[in-house]
Amino acid sequence: MAPFRREKSYPRGGIQSRRGRPVAGRTNRNGARSGNAGASATLTAPFQASRVDEAVYTNSENPDAKSDDEDSHEEAEEFVSLDESSDSDSGPKEKPYHVLLQTLKPEAISHGVPKSKRRKIEPVEAPITLHTEYTEANGDLEETQIDDREALSEEGSVDESGEDDNAAKLDYFTRHFADHDEPETVKRIQAIAGNLWVAENSRLGASWSMMRRRPSISQSSELSGHDKDSGPLGFKFKPRFERAAQGLLSDPNEPLKQLSTAVLSYQDVLFSARSLENAEKVRRLASVHALNHIFRTRDKVLKHSARLSKKDHDEELEFRDQGFTRPKVLMLMPTRHSCVKMIDVLIAMCEPEQQENKKRFQESYAKAEDNFSVDKPEDFKDLFGGNDDDMFRLGLKFTRKAVKFFSQFYNSDIIVASPLGLRTALSGDKNKKQDYDFLSSIEVVIVDQSEALLMQNWEHVEYIFEHLNLQPKETHGCDFSRVRSWYLDGHAKYFRQTVLLSAFNFPSLNRLYTQNMLNIDGKVKISPICKGAIMDIGVPIKQTFSRFDFADPASEPDDRFNYFTSAILPSLVKTSSQGLGGQQGTLLFMPLYADFVRVRNYLASSSSTQHVSFGSISEYVSVREVARARSHFLTGRHSILLYTERAHHFRRYHLKGVKRVILYGLPENPVFYREIVGGFLGSSIAQAAVDSHRANVRCLFSKLDLLKLERSVGSERYLSLLSEKGDMFDFT
Repeated sequence: MAPFRREKSYPRGGIQSRRGRPVAGRTNRNGARSGNAGASATLTAPFQASRVDEAVYTNSENPDAKSDDEDSHEEAEEFVSLDESSDSDSGPKEKPYHVLLQTLKPEAISHGVPKSKRRKIEPVEAPITLHTEYTEANGDLEETQIDDREALSEEGSVDESGEDDNAAKLDYFTRHFADHDEPETVKRIQAIAGNLWVAENSRLGASWSMMRRRPSISQSSELSGHDKDSGPLGFKFKPRFERAAQGLLSDPNEPLKQLSTAVLSYQDVLFSARSLENAEKVRRLASVHALNHIFRTRDKVLKHSARLSKKDHDEELEFRDQGFTRPKVLMLMPTRHSCVKMIDVLIAMCEPEQQENKKRFQESYAKAEDNFSVDKPEDFKDLFGGNDDDMFRLGLKFTRKAVKFFSQFYNSDIIVASPLGLRTALSGDKNKKQDYDFLSSIEVVIVDQSEALLMQNWEHVEYIFEHLNLQPKETHGCDFSRVRSWYLDGHAKYFRQTVLLSAFNFPSLNRLYTQNMLNIDGKVKISPICKGAIMDIGVPIKQTFSRFDFADPASEPDDRFNYFTSAILPSLVKTSSQGLGGQQGTLLFMPLYADFVRVRNYLASSSSTQHVSFGSISEYVSVREVARARSHFLTGRHSILLYTERAHHFRRYHLKGVKRVILYGLPENPVFYREIVGGFLGSSIAQAAVDSHRANVRCLFSKLDLLKLERSVGSERYLSLLSEKGDMFDFT
C-alpha cells in the first residue's frame, strides 16, 4: 500500500481554497484534475462550489465536524496526491483507485493516526450570474455570489411562477417600474411632452394646501387603477424598514402624512415647508425610501438571475429589470455636516454588520460642533454646524450585511454629493474627460435643503438635472438583454422620481418642478398657507410696499433700478446732504449681488450722490472690511449701508444703528425679513436709538416677486397688492 505523505511544495494549477491558498494536486495539460474521479470530487467540492455535476463522497458523518473555512483548509492538507515514484515496495502492485479506497477505511488509518474531522458537503447550486450592476469590477466574485445566495435565502425561495398579479397591482414599486402597458405609457408620455396636465387642488386643514397634477389622458384612463391610491395596502417594504415606513404613513401631522404617501408611492414631490421641527422625520422618510428602493431592486435582479440560471436550454425567459449602470439614488445636500446627518439615519435604518471605510468618512466629514455666539439663530447653527464644506461627493455601496463608503460611482447604489462637488465630477478637466454615464440610470433624486443650495449656486443644480438619465456614451459592461425597455427608448426621465425639500418655494425651484419633474405617475406640491412675515416682527413699525411696473421680464432689473434712482434715492440724497444729523442709519438690503454692484457703483460715481457716505457688506468682503463698515455705520460716519442677502445667509450679522430699512427687493427667505425689520430695527427701538414712529420700512416689488410677496404679507393679502390700483401699500 502506498503511504500518504505531506507535500512541501504545491504544484502549479492546483485547486484554490476560498482564501486563495493553493491545495496540493496535479493538473493535466488541459487544466483538469488528474487522478481518480471520486478523489477529485472529494477534494474539489469544498473549494469549487460551481462544480455540481460530480458526485460528492464523504468519509465521516460526525455531527461535530467543523464547517468554517479554516477547517476546510486543514481538511485539504490531510490529503496529498499519490506519488507514483514512492510506490517501490516489493509485492503485487495495486491500482491507485484500490489503494485510495483502502486508505479511507477506518481500520486502515487507526494505527496512531488521528481521524481528521470532515464536514459533510451538500450538493450546491450553480453560481448566480449577475448583471454588472451588482458585481465589483475588480472584486471577489465568489464572495459576491455567496452574499447573493444569502440574500435570496433571507427573502425566501424564488417564485418560479412569477410575482402575483394582484400583489403587483397593489405594490407601488412593482407598478411603477414594471413593464407598463405600451399604449397607456405612450399616452402619458405624449401628454407630458405636450405639457398637458390635470390639476387638482385641495386643503390640508387650515394651514396647508396641496396641488396634485397628473398627465391628461382619456377619462377612463384617468380613473383607472394606475391612478388610484390604494392607501397603506399599496405599499410593500423590506421587513427591516416596515415599522419605520408605517410610522411615517400614519403620522398625525397631515402634511407629513401626505408627503410620506406621495414619496413612497413614487410620485414627484415639491415640499416647501421643511423646518427644524420636521427635519428628522424628513430625513427618515428619505432614508427609508432610498434603502427600500435599492434593496428591492437588488432582490428582483437576483431572483430573476436565479431563474435564468435554472431554465432549460429550450426555455425562453426574458427579464427587463435593470438600467445601464448601478447607481439608483442621488441625494444632493448643501454641506458635509448635512451629509453626515443623512448617512447616520441611513446606517441606523440599514443596521449593517460591517462598515468599510467608516473611519475615513468620520475623519473627512464629521467635525465637532462649532461654538456659535449667542445671537446666532437655530437654523443657522443647524446648517453651518460641524463641517460646513460645500465641496464633496460620496458613493455608498450596500450589501445585505455591509455598507462601503467611498465606493466608485459605477459600483455605488447611492450617491450623496453637493451640487458643486458633483458638478466638478461631471465637467471633468484637462486630465480627465467628461463623464456623466453614472447618472444614466438614476431612478430616485432627493434634493434636501434646497433653500441652502439656492444661496450657493443654483446653476450647479440645473446642470446636474440636465445630465440625468441621458444615454450613456460607453457600455460599462452592461447586459442589454436585461435593460428595461424605457431606458433603451430614452424615456427614463418619465419614470424618475424627484423629491424637492425646501423651507420655502422660489422661482428656480418652481422651474425644476415644471420642466424637470415629468413623472408618469404625476407630481404633488405641498405648501403652507403663509400668515406673512410682517405679522411676526414684534414691534409696531410702518411698512410701505411700493409696486413698480415693467415692460417685459427681461427688462425688470432695469426698471427696478430706474424706479429706485428716481423715486427713492433723491430723498436719501437730500436728507444725507444736511449733515450727520440727517438721514443716518439707512440699511439698503440687496437680494442679488448683481444689483448690489450696480447700486454701489452708482452711489460711488454719480454726481447726484457725491455727498452721500456709504459702506457695503457682501459675501465677498473680508472680515476686516466688514468690521470697519459696521463701525462706521454705527457711529454715523456712513449714513447708508449696503447689505446683501447672501452675506446675511452665510454670516448672520446683527447690525446695530439701523433706523430705517429700504428693501431693494424682498428677501427669498421670510426669516430674513423678520430678522432685519424686527431684529435690527426692533433692537434700535428697544435701545431708544430711534422712535418707533420715525422708524420705517420701504419695500420694492413687482409681479415677478409673487412668491416672495406671499411669504412677506401673507397668502390672503398678496393678490390684492398685485391687482389693486395704486402702487403704495402701507402696513403697521
